[in-house]
Amino acid sequence: MENENSIVIIGGGFAGIEIAKRLLKSDYKAKITLVDKNNYNFFPPLLYQVATGFLDVSNISYPFRKFFRKYSGFSFRMGELQEIIPGENKIILDNGELRYSKLIIATGTVSNYFGNENVRKNALPMKTISDAINLRNTILERLERASQISDLNEKKKLTTFVVAGGGPTGVEIAGMLSELRKNILFKDYPELKDIHLDIYLIDGLNTVLAPMSKSSQEYAGKSLKEMGVIIRLGQIVKDYTNNTVYLADGTTIATENLIWTAGVTAQVFKGIPEEYYGRGKRLIVDAYNKIIGTENIYAIGDTCIMITDPAFPEGHPQLAQVAIQQAENLSKNLMAAEKGNKLRPFIYNDKGSMAIISRNRAVADLNGPVKHFNGFIAWLIWIFIHLMSLINLRNKVTTFLNWLYSYTTKDQPLRMIVRPGKNT
Repeated sequence: MENENSIVIIGGGFAGIEIAKRLLKSDYKAKITLVDKNNYNFFPPLLYQVATGFLDVSNISYPFRKFFRKYSGFSFRMGELQEIIPGENKIILDNGELRYSKLIIATGTVSNYFGNENVRKNALPMKTISDAINLRNTILERLERASQISDLNEKKKLTTFVVAGGGPTGVEIAGMLSELRKNILFKDYPELKDIHLDIYLIDGLNTVLAPMSKSSQEYAGKSLKEMGVIIRLGQIVKDYTNNTVYLADGTTIATENLIWTAGVTAQVFKGIPEEYYGRGKRLIVDAYNKIIGTENIYAIGDTCIMITDPAFPEGHPQLAQVAIQQAENLSKNLMAAEKGNKLRPFIYNDKGSMAIISRNRAVADLNGPVKHFNGFIAWLIWIFIHLMSLINLRNKVTTFLNWLYSYTTKDQPLRMIVRPGKNT
């Protein structure tokens, strides 16, 4: 029999972990059940470093059960949400069902291919740990193949990388590929010394890092060009088939490597009416993160859209800080409601944004006395913020040591091709 006050949280990302942690540490009386299709939390901002062999998976991930093991009111259920039945306070998972008194949806986003099936089938996404491992394996396998063949056209396709999406993830992975090309590639693959390894960054807007300041955009664009990244702005990928990227202006790029960071979308769940979803399939919530039209179902983080915050009438940006702050506010409101106190509407405190470009190069837009940093200072800020944001001390230490090794040696010994199910 389920606890009378049973809170079920769907999704163990920034928002889900934050609200579970806050409720469990408080005197709030409820059973907390976290549901996720994986048995671990991971840190999405560093996925690209796993994909390029500069960090190990264990540096940015941690098991839920170990993280919450000291809390007696916590339980974990590995499963995937299939349906919500609000009238029965019940959810259907792919491996059973759960009842709840309050349901919190914190499922984040998935890659958005904008209806292009060829891109969906053939491109390399960058949203999950599995995506990052697959991308790392694919890059290394194609470099191995390129080192063995003599056909220059085929070799060129294998060593040309097209990154679709000029946001932080696209900029960061283009920069990391450039670092790989500059410091590692020809040492490990002398057979490719006559191949340039072209890196393209494609975006439909007229600038990279569109949500950031003009100073950040200009510095990032200039830095990438200096590093040899070929930037194509005002272009969208129309199709990707037969190892050819087709751009909107009719030009093509022959490549076996299209890395997709061009957009995200929230998920739609059976049982939630269509009219409850807004732009980007995000669940429409009120000022307290309750889904409109429901009594006890909430959504936080990237999966929701809130238009009641005066500074963000079109909804908040899909950033980690929004997710964390919404989780904090909702946890306080749940505790306030239990005590009969007044609820506090969510107001986002925008602390700024940042992106790393390469070694010693980053940009940071902050809401302090100094609004913008770039170069080495911004790079140090980025390093510090991302280290402190990792989930536990072990991850912080191992990631720092990996970064220190990479910085001093300009190398990283994590370039192994490991595919489960294959003979090794």
